[in-house]
Amino acid sequence: MALFLLRGCRRLSSLNGCCHSLKHKPVIHTRWRKAHLSFLFSGSVGESVRPYSSEPKHNRKMVVVGIPNPFIWIRTRIYYFLIRAYFDSEFNIQEFTLGAKQAFCHVSKLLSQCHFDALDGLVAKDLIGKLEEKCSLLPLMYKMALSADPDEVMYSTTADIGIYYDDKGRRFVSILMRFWYLTSAQLPDDTLEGTRIFQAALGEAETQSKRLLTANYEFQREFTKGVAPDWTITRIEHSKLLD
Repeated sequence: MALFLLRGCRRLSSLNGCCHSLKHKPVIHTRWRKAHLSFLFSGSVGESVRPYSSEPKHNRKMVVVGIPNPFIWIRTRIYYFLIRAYFDSEFNIQEFTLGAKQAFCHVSKLLSQCHFDALDGLVAKDLIGKLEEKCSLLPLMYKMALSADPDEVMYSTTADIGIYYDDKGRRFVSILMRFWYLTSAQLPDDTLEGTRIFQAALGEAETQSKRLLTANYEFQREFTKGVAPDWTITRIEHSKLLD
């Protein structure tokens, strides 16, 4: 299962927050063995960039460099310190990010295949019903676009963090993660606002097109004494597919 690093591991902590002003913008570079080309996805919706090369497909490597918002970067570092100081002294954001990526890929695949029963224990119970209702209305290609392959996850970052207590004195931490991933699903160009299209000519007649999508997954854990250190996904958003 894919929540291996998020469930039953006291070294990973999560938070419950919302980020409506995220400014992280991924810079995507395409490296070729002979011709080194780079481009930035900064144009309008549906803009296409077409680098050309006669190199075989396996010679192409895509690398993403994140440019974080300074305010968010400083804020998240403060929360990392608070988590280690008051909740989990062994908290490690690198380990958490790795586990969150694995969980994201696993859960997104289950959503794409409409295996909602398998989400029990991974996703909050009240959220599963909402996801099932939304997914049932999606066209086939939209469902395919939900699935994120681990090799197609270009970039991930912490979007927001929250620490709070409820009326019963229970302690919670949640982390909202944002992922950028590529999909080969054929989606309409005019319906998914905020997406980018990458096209590469691999030969005289072969052209590969992929779309860059984003997804928000919120991971939450209760830190009350005596509660199992399990992580639960409490929020799922996929670009304009699942909002």
